[in-house]
Amino acid sequence: MQIESQTNSKYISQNKGWRVWWQLTRPHTLTAAFVPVFLGTVLAIQETNISIGLFLAMLIASLLIQAATNMFNEYYDYKRGLDTEESVGIGGTIVRDGVKPKTILKLALSLYGISLLLGIYICANSSWWLALIGLCCMAVGYLYTGGPLPISHTPFGEFMSGFVMGMGIILISFFIQAGTVTTTSILVSIPIFILVGGINLSNNIRDLDGDKDFGRKTLPVLLGRKKAVTLLASLFIISYIWVFVLILMGYTSAWIAIVVISAPTAIKAVKGFIGKTIPIQMMPAMKATAQTNTFFGFLLSIGLCLGYFL
Repeated sequence: MQIESQTNSKYISQNKGWRVWWQLTRPHTLTAAFVPVFLGTVLAIQETNISIGLFLAMLIASLLIQAATNMFNEYYDYKRGLDTEESVGIGGTIVRDGVKPKTILKLALSLYGISLLLGIYICANSSWWLALIGLCCMAVGYLYTGGPLPISHTPFGEFMSGFVMGMGIILISFFIQAGTVTTTSILVSIPIFILVGGINLSNNIRDLDGDKDFGRKTLPVLLGRKKAVTLLASLFIISYIWVFVLILMGYTSAWIAIVVISAPTAIKAVKGFIGKTIPIQMMPAMKATAQTNTFFGFLLSIGLCLGYFL
């Protein structure tokens, strides 16, 4: 076992070094964890004084849970024979870089352990009811690809990822600062709920053919490629319309309309999927989908801040 470990480490060092582990986290997905924490904290500014300690604890815990979820994905997809050296969009740490599957699983569980410790700090300074909610969120992260019926094999992946990683994190981040959840915080979280789900949808559009071959029943598999791309475009449109509804209903200031600056990235994402069937061809579109969530979330946060302080 020791010899195997040394050989494995030597191989990694000669190959890519730290980049292997960084790629394992699937860094392009981490903004889906950062943006909701940032937005939820910004929403709390008008309600209370912000605790930097709670903000940082929530941010780190969310990033670790997202990274661990990606590692569980890497591990279980490999164990089920879904990942190969030619697979696109994966970390590739097992199939291309020679890291042993158990190492990935142990690392993911370690990140969950650190997140639990941060969760204890958060609960001790806010509410212990959050412990139950946090454990449920972590369970969803594990069950997305783990367990007897992974969520990723069903049509509910987009909803669950959007609800937990979008709306859920925003409202928890808001609650730990403000001690409550308001109508405005719920309504403002909805477009991020939609856009995070859109990131998952774009991933499933790319993997449609492979998922169909392995018997997965993802939303794109059930809808077909063309309708799935149309659905992605609809999610973008609804997110932008929702912002203007919030303005018209008086829940926020007109400053949040600056989110339209991110619209070209959303258009680029949709166009990038049209007519494409080869996974590697759709990677730019997937990147643009994730960037749309990032730009939209940051611009929404900036708009809220401008509305508060101007």
